[in-house]
Amino acid sequence: MGSVLALSSGPGHQNWPFSTDPSPSRWDAHPAHWDSPPRWERRDGRLPNPGSFHSLHRSCKDVFPQQIEGIKMILNKTLSSFFKVSHALHLSAVSPSYYRFHVEHLQSDDYSKDKDAPALIGEMDSSGSLNAHALLHLTERVRARTVFQTQQSQFVTWQFETEYRGNDFTAAVTVANPDILRESVILVAHFLQSVSSGLVLGGELVYHRGRAEEGGILTLAGQYSRPNWVATLNAGKGGAHASYYHRANKQIQVGVEFEASTRTQETTTSFGYQMELPEANMVFRGMINSRCIIGGVLEKRLTPLPATLIMGAFVNHRGDKLQVGLGVNVG
Repeated sequence: MGSVLALSSGPGHQNWPFSTDPSPSRWDAHPAHWDSPPRWERRDGRLPNPGSFHSLHRSCKDVFPQQIEGIKMILNKTLSSFFKVSHALHLSAVSPSYYRFHVEHLQSDDYSKDKDAPALIGEMDSSGSLNAHALLHLTERVRARTVFQTQQSQFVTWQFETEYRGNDFTAAVTVANPDILRESVILVAHFLQSVSSGLVLGGELVYHRGRAEEGGILTLAGQYSRPNWVATLNAGKGGAHASYYHRANKQIQVGVEFEASTRTQETTTSFGYQMELPEANMVFRGMINSRCIIGGVLEKRLTPLPATLIMGAFVNHRGDKLQVGLGVNVG
């Protein structure tokens, strides 16, 4: 999961893609190998491991285009087999422009090499904000993660997460922003259980304690998957989030999301699709939702150069807004 402080904003991306908040950085998401089946998953007909709770809707979300606005350039460089860096420059007329430096140090043990698992990840931007986290494989089944985030000179997030993956279940506990002086803490517990080869059930419990308030939110989750499609539902006191992902063929994938928030009293339905053209080295992602927002992003691999050209546009017909972006990803 990303920062647990985001839980207060309600499910999904209600105001996306025309939010005034800056786009999330890569540190806020788990590395891909955390969501892939572990190497000890059984292939003898027994129930598989269900993966992580935060990745339940990932298949559908990956179909939708990511917002791009203004001009953005990313330069990636692999300095060695265990050290990677990247530079990102974003020029925008809507949100503040920034420069961001990203660095990854990879673990050196054999298991981590197979998974390409970063042990230490750090990121700093031109405003002085720092994001850093450490990923550790304590054992083959136990993984630990520590996250620190500062906004200029102030700490805003510090959280500690431990995840255990059994043969057919996953359990995780996160402690966020513990403060003894203010007597506040946020606790998050996740549990997923494979009921059958295609059915996964579980839940999330969020508990917050402070001097002026104390409470908890329980969210139940279920996912049913087949070889070409995945249906997922999260429902609780904070709202509901349902998604459906379908892979039509090797080139076309589609996804549908429904999000409802009890806090904002708003609902959003979104439709997205992804079309791959391997012969042209292109990938196109498009979306439309019930808030009258239409958008699309085209990615073109500039072979034989190690670069990708990214072009995108999003139109909010209800708010009469237009955002256009152009980016280059090198490396």
